[in-house]
Amino acid sequence: MPYHEFDCSKCIPERKQHAVVKGADEDITSALPLGYLNTIPGTISERGCAYCGAKHVIGTPMKDVIHISHGPVGCTYDTWQTKRYISDNDNFQLKYTFATDMKEKHIVFGAEKVLKNNIIEAFDAHPNIKRMTIYQTCASALIGDDIAAIAQEVMDERPDVDIFVCNSPGFAGPSQSGGHHKINIAWINQKVGTVEPTITSDYVINYVGEYNIQGDQEVMVDYFKRMGIQVLSTFTGNGSYDDLRAMHKAHLNVLECARSAEYICNELRVRYGIPRLDIDGFGFGPLAESLRKIGLFFGIEDRAQAIIDEEIARWKPELEWYKARLKGKKVCLWPGGSKLWHWAHVIHAEMGVEVVSVYTKFGHQGDMEKGIARCEPGALAIDDPNELESLEAMYKLKPDVIFTGKRPGEVAKKIRVPYLNAHAYHNGPYKGFEGWVRFARDIYNAIYSPIHQLAQLDISQQTIPVGQGFATARMLSDVGLDDAVRNNSELREYSGGFDSVSKLRQREYPDFSADAARREEAV
Repeated sequence: MPYHEFDCSKCIPERKQHAVVKGADEDITSALPLGYLNTIPGTISERGCAYCGAKHVIGTPMKDVIHISHGPVGCTYDTWQTKRYISDNDNFQLKYTFATDMKEKHIVFGAEKVLKNNIIEAFDAHPNIKRMTIYQTCASALIGDDIAAIAQEVMDERPDVDIFVCNSPGFAGPSQSGGHHKINIAWINQKVGTVEPTITSDYVINYVGEYNIQGDQEVMVDYFKRMGIQVLSTFTGNGSYDDLRAMHKAHLNVLECARSAEYICNELRVRYGIPRLDIDGFGFGPLAESLRKIGLFFGIEDRAQAIIDEEIARWKPELEWYKARLKGKKVCLWPGGSKLWHWAHVIHAEMGVEVVSVYTKFGHQGDMEKGIARCEPGALAIDDPNELESLEAMYKLKPDVIFTGKRPGEVAKKIRVPYLNAHAYHNGPYKGFEGWVRFARDIYNAIYSPIHQLAQLDISQQTIPVGQGFATARMLSDVGLDDAVRNNSELREYSGGFDSVSKLRQREYPDFSADAARREEAV
């Protein structure tokens, strides 16, 4: 395992242990960089804080809640839903963000009165919303404002409202991952078990670690409903506050993002005996296997297989069309979170691209272990890179595209490397069978964009070619293809619509109640 030393970080020798090149036949014991440690001073990390992990990642995807930060307005603005966590209640949680806007005078004299006034004003401004989450920030934590006491005062005065308090100031962990843990444990301690739900199915799950980025949750819930499964709650994308208070009545916790939400699953198992089943909604193979596992747990494998067969027959020809044109393209997989290992192997297997680098800004060792284990030898693995290291890696590796967040993605565009937004997506959803084809479509469009080809020219030194005529992505991608592939009538480009989610909200599902009645008679 050769450590990789960045030229730009030679003045910080400790950084050398945070980047490795995966060698052939190496396992994760010899190809693992240091990770999930406090940022080394001077490296100018691009990490988020624990407050960001609690509010931005986990908390605010809840759809019917006033999310208010007790702190400076900048903290709130920085976590105002840039991830496109959509919902089926007109995206209330995307439209509004709330803050107490703490100033210097509040640091000196306290801000509990300001907090209570803000809570009341927010409920008055939105009378149809009766639920609230209050997020502690560094400023309010340092002066010791008793947020829980203020919340209880308001609930005593207004019995129809309910308030959740999340004490996760920015300094509560080495990165936003620390905030994931804080809000998971706070939710189960404060709210789980305080509502009794109506059970309508023999098969009841909590869908955990899913945040409904551009509709991911709604795609997966569609599969569950087609299997006759009741989704009691989703933690937390498109999730309802009161549904999440009833998590203790599920038969199974289906866990998607194991790093951000395994904590609440583990506690639900300890306190209520609810088993945990990890799944993967990305890629035809992993998704099919996940649906089979859920079906096997409940004894309804036939329902799962029927969905798999139908979806693969519909979408596989389109995925194969893109695979033929993406084969061999180089990708830097820099998503930051669990997509590091959800995507590392399957984009290579099902889209033909080569993963030349993986990184995580806030992931644990487990994230790196799985990501490195699943990518190809020769890949550069980096923990907590900064902008200069990312630039140096791109200059060396020369990727055709990178999958990352908006900030590093915009930096990549400046050096003529296209990027796809791995956090909020470009044109998602990306989960599900159709979603995976949408992802392949977006990769194709990024790499073969005629505008991107023009961007490769340095107009200060190169002559702009003229007389070449009109060019399309198809003309660029098909140049080196065999005629048999180029003219294959069975393969086709993505044929779905611009909006693949809204139609799911009006869908009717099969009634499996007769099956339940027959089982009861048999007993």
